[in-house]
Order: sequence, then structure tokens, then C-alpha cells
Amino acid sequence: MARGKVQLKRIENSVHRQVTFCKRRAGLLKKAKELSVLCDAEIGLVIFSAHGKLYELATKGTMQGLIERYMKFTPGAQPEAAPEAHPLDAKEETNKLKQEIQTLQKGIRYLFGGGNKTMTIDELQILEKNLEMWIYHIRSMKMNIMLQEIQALKDKEGTLKAANKYLQDKIVENTVVYNVAPYATDTPYPLIIQDEVFRLY
Repeated sequence: MARGKVQLKRIENSVHRQVTFCKRRAGLLKKAKELSVLCDAEIGLVIFSAHGKLYELATKGTMQGLIERYMKFTPGAQPEAAPEAHPLDAKEETNKLKQEIQTLQKGIRYLFGGGNKTMTIDELQILEKNLEMWIYHIRSMKMNIMLQEIQALKDKEGTLKAANKYLQDKIVENTVVYNVAPYATDTPYPLIIQDEVFRLY
């Protein structure tokens, strides 16, 4: 069955958007590697996620080497000298961060029912962006913890299997040395005599 045409517009659902990003990013990286291998091409790929996380691929050498080579081929792309930072810029940045912190605090109060005022669209968008980022980090931490627990259980399973094999080998070895037939293991407690009581007088 043919797949329907995908509309090229922003995915509103944040979970679907993250899943699509992961799938398409993996596909893009795979295609870049295939193109490099098949055509002996040097490829540099840089991806910034919506949360600001960097993904990069340099098929031959390093990304720094590819960027330097790109700069040689495009003289107009040479980086200009960075202007000196003014105290006013730092002050503006500080004010911007303070405003964002106030917006987040207001949003948290609003979410928990402590805010009396409504929030503007801009404030809600800032809150939404930060909530998505927090959810992404929480899910990443949760996934890492689960993977660590799974690995620990696998290690424990391997240790128990090795101990079990060692004990089985010892039983077989003792059976052969003393020429004793192995007792039946279907009885839960083979050394207990049922319905008899022994007392010392």
C-alpha cells in the first residue's frame, strides 16, 4: 500500500515531533554515509535540534578540517573579526534572562493554580518551549537509568549462570569420584524423613 504524502509543516504534537526528528535525523546521517562510501565524497553534516543539541557527521577526517577546507573554497565566508563586547550587551543579556526567569516562575504558579493573572501568548510559548526541553531531559535521564538497570541485571544473570554451571560441574565431578548415583531432584527436600519425629532423651 502506498504511503500518503506528508504535509511539510511544523508538527504540533511535541512527542510526534521528537519521534519524527529522531527518525529523519538517523535517515539523513545514513544517507550521508552511504553517499560518502559509494561516491568517495567528503561530507560534513551539522544538525541542531529544537532543544539546541548538536549532531554532526564528518565522513573523512574531522569537522574542523572540513570547515577549514570550506573556508578556502569560499573567500567571502571568512569570519569577520568579532566586535568588542560592550557592558550594555551584558546588561541587556542579564535583563533578558531575568525576564525569562520571571516568566517561568509566573508559568509555574499559573500551572499549579497560584497565579491570579492570565498569561500572554509570548509567555505561554516560552513556557511551552522550556517544558518541552525539561521533558526531553527527563526522558533522556529515565532512559539512561533504565539502560543501566538492564545492563546490571544482565551482568547479574551472567554471574548466576556461571555460578550455576560451576556447581553443576562440581556435582558431576563428585558423583564420578565417589561413584555415587545422583539422587533424584524431583523431591523438594530429599534429606527430610516425613511423618517421623526424632527426640533426644
